[in-house]
Amino acid sequence: MNILTVGDIVGDGGTELFISEIDRIKQEHAIDFCIVNAENACSNNGITRKKAELLLSGGADVLTLGNHAFRQKEAVPLLLNNKRVIRPANFPPGTPGNGYTVVTHGDIKIAVINLMGRIYMDYMDCPFQTVDKILKNVQADLIFVDFHAEATSEKISMGWHLDGRVTAMFGTHTHVQTADAWVMPKGTGYITDLGMTGPVYSCLGVKKEIVLERFIGCIPKRFEFADGKCRLCGAVFHVDEKNGRTDGVETICVQ
Repeated sequence: MNILTVGDIVGDGGTELFISEIDRIKQEHAIDFCIVNAENACSNNGITRKKAELLLSGGADVLTLGNHAFRQKEAVPLLLNNKRVIRPANFPPGTPGNGYTVVTHGDIKIAVINLMGRIYMDYMDCPFQTVDKILKNVQADLIFVDFHAEATSEKISMGWHLDGRVTAMFGTHTHVQTADAWVMPKGTGYITDLGMTGPVYSCLGVKKEIVLERFIGCIPKRFEFADGKCRLCGAVFHVDEKNGRTDGVETICVQ
């Protein structure tokens, strides 16, 4: 099977590019299943029911989130009512929504787990211990983990922690695609960050002028997503559904 993972969708521009390109990408890479990080899909971060339905009907099978999971007021009912939209599993107990989901594709059960890092991020429960608990109970042929984290060291450490225990782990959040896609020694596909699906002429999706003003003048200013040409970044994991391991991984970048 070929599993497509798409990096952070940023705003309407990123959404529109995904919708316009996904059918072609699926055909070109013979994609069977698609996982999309959608935590920046709305213009002021987060996700709404309308945007989630647009992405799911447009080609995504599961949507993962991150530190902006609850930015929109619609987030709680969305997470409670749509099991194909998940938030980081290591939010404290009692947080609305699910941290993982299992979707049946044909006769294959595919689990998608969402985790969030703690370095330079909001303090959360331990992602390492959280995923250990989930893996004791989840029943699936293939297991994918979206680790939404800032520090490369934390993401790499999670990769080693999960090697041989999940089909693949991919990082999100930093919006820059890394050059380390590979299959780890025990068969887990890995990449530190998928990159982002959003405006090219920007700073991580935000208008570059705003970011420059903040760096130079040190005065906080509200972020706004940039307009114009967009780029879709992600990775395709070629997996063996019989043993749950990854045979190969390749990055994609479309604009």
